[in-house]
Amino acid sequence: MVPLSRWLPGVARIATSLVLIAALIFVALRVAAPYLVSTGLVRTGIENQLSKWTGYHAEIKGTPVLEFWPTPRITLNQITIRQPKGRGDKLLGTIDSLSADFSLIDAIRGSASFHEFHLLRPNLSLTRDQQGLIDWTYAGQLAKAIARARQEGGAEVLDERHDAPIGTITVEDGTFNVADLASGKTYHFEDVSADVSWPRLSSPMTAVLIARTGGEDLKLDFSSRSPLLVFDGKVADIKTSLNSSLMTAEFTGLGSIASLAGVSGNMAVNVPDVPALLTWSGKSIPGVETLRSFSIQGDIFSTGNALRFNNVALGLNGANATGVLDVSLRPNQRSRLGGTLAFDSVNLQPFFDAFALRLAAGEAGAPEDGGSLQNLDVDLRFSTKEMQLPPFRLADVGASIIVSSNEAKFDIGDSQFEGGEMTAHLEAMRGDFDGGGKLQISIRGADFAGLIERLQLKGSWPLATGSLDISLKTGKPIWTARAADVSGQLAFHTNAGSIRGIDVAAIRGRATQQQFFPLSAVSGENFNFNQLDMTATFAGGSAELRGVNIQGPDETLTLSGIIPYESDGLALSGSLQATDDTRAAEFPLLPFFVGGSWLNPVISPVPVINQQATGNSP
Repeated sequence: MVPLSRWLPGVARIATSLVLIAALIFVALRVAAPYLVSTGLVRTGIENQLSKWTGYHAEIKGTPVLEFWPTPRITLNQITIRQPKGRGDKLLGTIDSLSADFSLIDAIRGSASFHEFHLLRPNLSLTRDQQGLIDWTYAGQLAKAIARARQEGGAEVLDERHDAPIGTITVEDGTFNVADLASGKTYHFEDVSADVSWPRLSSPMTAVLIARTGGEDLKLDFSSRSPLLVFDGKVADIKTSLNSSLMTAEFTGLGSIASLAGVSGNMAVNVPDVPALLTWSGKSIPGVETLRSFSIQGDIFSTGNALRFNNVALGLNGANATGVLDVSLRPNQRSRLGGTLAFDSVNLQPFFDAFALRLAAGEAGAPEDGGSLQNLDVDLRFSTKEMQLPPFRLADVGASIIVSSNEAKFDIGDSQFEGGEMTAHLEAMRGDFDGGGKLQISIRGADFAGLIERLQLKGSWPLATGSLDISLKTGKPIWTARAADVSGQLAFHTNAGSIRGIDVAAIRGRATQQQFFPLSAVSGENFNFNQLDMTATFAGGSAELRGVNIQGPDETLTLSGIIPYESDGLALSGSLQATDDTRAAEFPLLPFFVGGSWLNPVISPVPVINQQATGNSP
């Protein structure tokens, strides 16, 4: 056997010689290239390739610049791309400078092939058709490849005769104008930078694009194993994300740029400042100022014109929910949002403003159909462990929001409220934009004493556990209605409790001494009662008390009259009398009037003798 040390030097010498020969050939080609390569050939080649790719006519006005180190590269200036004159002479755009690497061997042999393109300050005008697709023209290599690509076994397939190499494309300081035929708007993108990696038409593609539009910087990341199918509006795998200071959005799965059919995958959207996004986009949703932030993440798939979101994680102003959502987008019909959500805790005020009442009643100055939001139906069911409906708090809530073409309804079907139970129904009628809606609340077994204490209400309120029924309606939109615009009725019932600041013994004592006196002068004790019943009606900015009956162990207090709550006034008549008729001598009838203000009422006793004299007069 020949020792390794004897033949290794020979192999090294041969390898070294081959490397030196290759280096000499490489240097020789670079040195000789300017004499061997025709500038006109390279210029014509890239001009023809641009025309071939776009289907438009490419015209180069500037003088080409050839470089051969470290790689052969051509730079062309003042490029115009437009339709042939016989077919409309439509301008696609201009490019200040275009550079591309080319094959030196092919150029020496009289042909030209290019890769690694760099576009400086391109100004391009594109058209998005009624189907949501970019018009790639009818004759270019790219358009033909898009039209002829097909899907087999979940993969993109393109016949070899339609395939072509591309390489990488970089864009610097570009301007794109996209005319959207469906909306009639033109979207302007400036300061465009892009890096596209697309080895061949049949290869996967990745792209990163940074642009500025409407004063906002955007970054778009896109990748797909089937880019030709994507550009043709077919369903294909997509991974894309959009990032800006106003919102972030991501999608991974199967999707289409033309329709929702066949969409499936995972998506996430986060909007940290909803009003700022709407202002930037030129949209307006009245009342949405209370909805500050919004986010949604989950699995998404489509059936027909409907989207379903499973495993949803929803965020509203910091409140988090899980559940499912359905969105139906029906052509020439009202769209629909439905689903079921479970919150840990939620403030319902922004939910009201953004998704319910405003949708039903439209906005000032809106078109007769109420604007685009008026075309959305809502059917949401949700539950929450804790709900804030300022200034109230509810627990273990089951509720729903329903919005149709004529009305919006919010229902609390079940909830825990101040130790008791509450149900509620709020309704706004779109057909009655000038004449509003109604509110119904039913409370059973609630601790009103604790509620009044927590809300720090001033005045003589009943402190007891009881039941309350309220039915109100207004002739104006609920969120703009003043107290004077509300009418309705109230019924209140409690068992044992007290009313602070009413000392009935002191009232009787003062009644024998003074013609009138403030309630504060006789507020040393509370009035304890066994039962309270009250009914009232509301209209014209006043509450009319009817049949207020407060039964104490010894005496019963009755009240009736008017409380003009807009002015905090009082105009009541009342009486104190024995609860048990057999004790009438011990607690004789004491009629009186109550006037002044709610926080500082004044009592004016009515002598019984005067009342009897008046009753006996002819």
